[in-house]
Amino acid sequence: MPDAPSISTPPLPSHASPSRASTGVAGLDNVLGGGLPSGHLYLVEGTPGAGKTTLGLQFLIEGRARGERGLYVTLSETASELAIVAQSHGWSLDGIELYELVNEEGLSASAEQSILYPAEVELGETTRDVMAAVARLSPTRVVFDSLSEMRLLAQDPLRYRRQILALKHFFASRDCTVLMLDDMSSQGGDLQLHSIAHGVLGLDQATGDYGPVRRHLRIVKMRGVRYRGGEHDVHLDTGGIQVYPRLIAAEHRTDFEAASATTGTPALDQLLGSGLARGSNTLFIGPSGVGKTTTAMSAVVAALRRGERASYYLFDEGMGTLLHRCRALGLPLDEFIANGQLEVLPLDPAEMSPGQFSNMVRLAVQERGARMIVIDSLNAYLQAMPGAKFLLLQMHELLSFLNQQGVVTLLVLGQHGIIGDVRSDLDLSYLSDAIVLFRFFEARGSLLKAVSVVKSRTNRHELSIREFRLGDLGVEVGPALTDFEGVLGGVPTYRGGIPLLGDESLIART
Repeated sequence: MPDAPSISTPPLPSHASPSRASTGVAGLDNVLGGGLPSGHLYLVEGTPGAGKTTLGLQFLIEGRARGERGLYVTLSETASELAIVAQSHGWSLDGIELYELVNEEGLSASAEQSILYPAEVELGETTRDVMAAVARLSPTRVVFDSLSEMRLLAQDPLRYRRQILALKHFFASRDCTVLMLDDMSSQGGDLQLHSIAHGVLGLDQATGDYGPVRRHLRIVKMRGVRYRGGEHDVHLDTGGIQVYPRLIAAEHRTDFEAASATTGTPALDQLLGSGLARGSNTLFIGPSGVGKTTTAMSAVVAALRRGERASYYLFDEGMGTLLHRCRALGLPLDEFIANGQLEVLPLDPAEMSPGQFSNMVRLAVQERGARMIVIDSLNAYLQAMPGAKFLLLQMHELLSFLNQQGVVTLLVLGQHGIIGDVRSDLDLSYLSDAIVLFRFFEARGSLLKAVSVVKSRTNRHELSIREFRLGDLGVEVGPALTDFEGVLGGVPTYRGGIPLLGDESLIART
């Protein structure tokens, strides 16, 4: 799978706002409308492994790059453990102060006391130690890891809340931007802490029946700023966290000239009513092996020959197989891949989140200038990714974005079966601007193929059925065949006398 792409989305419209502290995560800054308002305390909550520590380190490293002093206060991990985490991402913590509140001396038997109530003494000492470290170092950014240890020391919710309030007012007086990490060990969540914090960021992770852990981020609360709500996909890997903001098509409206693009096959253009309309998507649907992918690739080659850029997302087939088949059909791809016009990306849907894929497509259009996008196939994309009930909504938003950019989008959807009861598990007809239906049929003892257009929102298309085949000249579409029976029933049979495509070679030989 290719490396996780960078994040590039338009910023949220904002009014006059206070200075912002960049989180060091481009996608998260975008979700927040420019970063965290400076000088406030924020809660970052999530289960162990969700990415809280990594996010905290990125926050401090970003501050270091901006000339700001950072302090990492840790109760849960040692300084050496944090250094190992940073090293695993290729980071150095030079210039960032690491302060361990509990060291070997604090854990020794001689450090214990029994005259006063332990919780009051230990919690008070912890709070004073944090304040002393901040007063001594004067940091601009502070990460406190983690609140679960503070909660254990307090033993009483009122005492715990009072100490957090004291820390909040102290940090505010020092003009610090503070991230407090919480592993959500308290039952039912700590809503009192939510009310104290200026903002709350929630990280969660889920494990499905197959594939990697899926992580998401949600802004639970953020005072005084406009942010992108809902869940945003998160990718945690070597190099840190990347957040993929939820795609909102309405933020990407552009003007484009309405026109039609050829598929590279004149007869197929006639069948579609004048070709593929810009700013629309076309669904190629039919059984396996009928020629959907080759037809899509033929349209891509036609776009490349016009000088356009294209991106092809391959979920099912291997890239080597695709290139070999296209060479055999006279569809040269190698030269266009070499000069950068064509981007063919074999993807593993089990390893990619929907948000990551949407971001990849958005970058192809807005940064590479792709004017044709192909998704092959929707079966793998929609069935292998988790959260299927939301995938159709995400696909709707992605297609709306592509349409508003004036892109020609081709979608490939395979159907179950070859002949007879050919059906689809997914109903994408309402998402598609045009539907091209491919079918096998029997005639003169041969298994042949037919193509028809059953829907078009943009063009006045033909209602006829034409023969279709893949030959030495690539995609070939014959004249309308009027004597078909049972096409929509799944068992098309041709009983007419109109010459078929194969008859021309037979006549030439005789």
